[in-house]
Amino acid sequence: PRPALRVSPRPRPMAILANAARARSAARAPAEEEAARASRTTGETEILRAYEDELSDLWVEAHGVVDRVLADDTKGSRHQRFILRLPSGHTVLVSHNIDLAPRIPDLRAGDAVSFRGEYEWNDRGGVIHWTHHDPDGRKQGGGLERDGRLYE
Repeated sequence: PRPALRVSPRPRPMAILANAARARSAARAPAEEEAARASRTTGETEILRAYEDELSDLWVEAHGVVDRVLADDTKGSRHQRFILRLPSGHTVLVSHNIDLAPRIPDLRAGDAVSFRGEYEWNDRGGVIHWTHHDPDGRKQGGGLERDGRLYE
């Protein structure tokens, strides 16, 4: 039997952090705002550095816009796949295990998606996977977020 899938409508760490950052940035001076903006791009910076250095097995948290929705990978565990364009323009393949986590319904090009997952290098920009809970409970796991809903 397949494990129970979880969709969480409640705010989770990614959403809480993003909302808190927006609220704080409204009251900041320009120099403080620039520092805050730099810290929000840390995950993207880690991805770009990992791509340049051909590194893998890196847990990252970032956001982007769906560039293309691809057909599901149905060999072995099923995965929802899409190309995500980061703010820098760099693209990554997101491979979201839909046997362990619910798919993002009606995903379309132009949708904003935040993620926490594991980066694996490839010559096309890299792959983000482990965007789901750990069924064995050994790792923190990851997730995808769109429109305030977490898919883990």
